[in-house]
Amino acid sequence: MQEGSLSLMQMAKISSALYDYQLNKKLFYVSILTSPTTGGVTASFGMLGDIIIAEPNAYIAFAGKRVIEQTLNKTVPEGSQVAEYLFQKGLFDLIVPRNLLKSVLSELFKLHAFFPLNQKSSKIK
Repeated sequence: MQEGSLSLMQMAKISSALYDYQLNKKLFYVSILTSPTTGGVTASFGMLGDIIIAEPNAYIAFAGKRVIEQTLNKTVPEGSQVAEYLFQKGLFDLIVPRNLLKSVLSELFKLHAFFPLNQKSSKIK
């Protein structure tokens, strides 16, 4: 997503649709954050998943280090915008390398099929 006024409107529309998707339809949303994930994606749909997965050593931030330092006049600690540090702070559910991502997603979808968010689909007729 490119930054700008049109992308901000796009971000709101996507977040609203995702809200409907999760709340009303009770569907499963997995967000996968790759490097870099910044700006509007971090501020919106990237962090709205039922499960949030990041790849190892991914750069994930709302704003870049230089922008934060110039805006707040504070030094941003080295490594504070890297997936492993943010995982320790509770921002993600998993850190998964790309070569294992397919099998991890498969397991998550199997688990979701066993315990669906939509309780109507799990009732026996």
